[in-house]
Amino acid sequence: MTNIVVIAHDAKKSELAKFLQERLEWLRGVNLIATGRTAEFIESQDIACKHMSPGQYGGYKQITDMIKKKEVDIVIFLRDHKVVQQHHEDIRHLLETCNVHNIPLATNYASAELLILGLLKKEASDRMRNK
Repeated sequence: MTNIVVIAHDAKKSELAKFLQERLEWLRGVNLIATGRTAEFIESQDIACKHMSPGQYGGYKQITDMIKKKEVDIVIFLRDHKVVQQHHEDIRHLLETCNVHNIPLATNYASAELLILGLLKKEASDRMRNK
């Protein structure tokens, strides 16, 4: 089972929901994990996910810890480059942890699309190899 973290700043939440809705059939085999308000937003779009704390109240740190424990396969964090928050250091640390632990990270729609396509291709290749 693939564990994908999905996070979006407020201005990007609709974009994230659209991205996920366009992939609902594929998402049936995926565990989505999201920080508080992102989780609430995507669930309001009838997309199930596991709730973490809101980012500013420790959600980013929870996800960072999950990455360190190898409990996350991909992170999609649609960021609004105009947003600088008090907890920005937590965000920077989450992104850095993805790099240190070799976790694929998408910070915009196009890179998220490529990550998912790459994962699908890898899954198909693994199935062929295991036949």
